Amino acid sequence: MSSLKNRRTIVAFDYGLKNLGAAVGQTITSSASELPALKARDGVPNWDEVANLLKEWKPDLVVVGNPINLDGSASELSNRAKKFSNRINGRFNIPVEMVDERYSSREAKSQAREQGHKGNYGENPIDSVAARIILETWLNEQPQS
Repeated sequence: MSSLKNRRTIVAFDYGLKNLGAAVGQTITSSASELPALKARDGVPNWDEVANLLKEWKPDLVVVGNPINLDGSASELSNRAKKFSNRINGRFNIPVEMVDERYSSREAKSQAREQGHKGNYGENPIDSVAARIILETWLNEQPQS
């Protein structure tokens, strides 16, 4: 019974200017699954779609990828991702954690190629693959109870 008390559902976003990759996972199995990406316009999502996703999954926590530069410094996109995470917290009153996602896009492309992706990322985006990788990174960093 105590393990159910510790179960947490987490939704992750891979923030982008055209798409927000999305994934959902939970702490019992430390597993994550991709969700359909949400469209964004210059980094601004349709907040109704975000609300619907959060209402459906009822997460205890939202994880947002932080696209910092390879040297660890903040990028323009990381500042915008932080603003997005603050808005998630402010609008929906859900705790948000930022996760270093420096290598998630490279890993997402690698995994997509292994699954037969042709590299046409504009037509067939892999943002939700990146969101799943971000969430898996977060889950793997949690202490085991």
